[in-house]
Amino acid sequence: MALTLQLPTTAGTLAPYTLRAQPLARPARGIAFDRIAYSAAHVVADPMAVCDPWLQCAIDWDATIDYRRHLWSLGLGVAEAMDTAQRGMGLDWPTSLELIRRSLDAAKDVPGARIASGCGTDHLPLDQVDSVDDVIRGYEEQMEAIEALGGQLIVMASRALARVARNAGDYERVYDRILRQARQPVVLHWLGDMFDPALAGYWGSADVDTAMETALTVIAAHPDKVDGIKISLLDKDKEIAMRRRLPKGVRMYTGDDFNYAELIAGDGVGSEPTHGKSDALLGIFDAIAPAASAALGELAAGRLERFHAILGPTVPLSRHIFAAPTRFYKTGVVFMAWLNGHQTHFTMVGGQQSTRSLQHLAELFRLADAADVLERPDLACSRMKTLMAIHGIGN
Repeated sequence: MALTLQLPTTAGTLAPYTLRAQPLARPARGIAFDRIAYSAAHVVADPMAVCDPWLQCAIDWDATIDYRRHLWSLGLGVAEAMDTAQRGMGLDWPTSLELIRRSLDAAKDVPGARIASGCGTDHLPLDQVDSVDDVIRGYEEQMEAIEALGGQLIVMASRALARVARNAGDYERVYDRILRQARQPVVLHWLGDMFDPALAGYWGSADVDTAMETALTVIAAHPDKVDGIKISLLDKDKEIAMRRRLPKGVRMYTGDDFNYAELIAGDGVGSEPTHGKSDALLGIFDAIAPAASAALGELAAGRLERFHAILGPTVPLSRHIFAAPTRFYKTGVVFMAWLNGHQTHFTMVGGQQSTRSLQHLAELFRLADAADVLERPDLACSRMKTLMAIHGIGN
């Protein structure tokens, strides 16, 4: 029996939509990948918590950790307490540290589970940060807390550093201090201002090529302390140019949610194996985890056409989820988790379920169906009808 419902269009009208309803089969467990693939994972809010949801952070810990187990079961790593988890956008530092602690504990029970955790300066009140030394102390505080739990660091881009740094030398000084102290190689994090306007001019310049030179200088000074760098600039050519210049053994983790399929597949160009392809640290992998896992398995088996056949149809969905204002992409990620039955509600920390329009969510639904990433089409259809009813649209 066909699944059909009324959905709003961008023209402001209603039109019937019949689901394709051909979900991908769950990938077999234990498939080895030849790329490292992290999913930046979302958090599940607790809708029953007695709190002010715009000002206080209440997490459903069981559902949140269960989702990480789901990602690990598909062979994906977890990039914890990143911007996909609404870090600095509803998720505060004390709650982030508790999230990291719980995830690290859960990972101990999962053979081969990969996890790295965001280390930043978001606990510092921006109006009280006056110097680069303040930023260094902020990083060191979070670094000490995460490493005490045994966690690997993702050194996140710092709003505080972007605010007080006067030139590229200030960035070099901060990262030199942090990398010298790191207990194990870290993942650096370069988030473009389309994801966070407060990070404009990161690495000391608004010109991407100039900023890249500074980042490469930092990495070249500490190649043994840098596992890789994640860049989220939504510019595939810049990513390719940078990965070809990375020191031997330093990975490029694509954060390009517009062009990830071709960047992960790679072009084979470069003097080192890591120069010809990108590994992955992506928010979209949260929303399309089974497809990402299946595609990476095909790539590892040398079946490039199958890789693109599975992952290619998810790219239009990702471009929609990450459409401007890009910082609101978390809403689409959580919406997908709700449609697919990984949580019982569509409620977000900070009330961010309201950041996207009904038309945006309807198009997301259609694109998810076209990409075969609605894991349980009947449930997704039922929940979409519920959302429509809340907005006065009968089905």
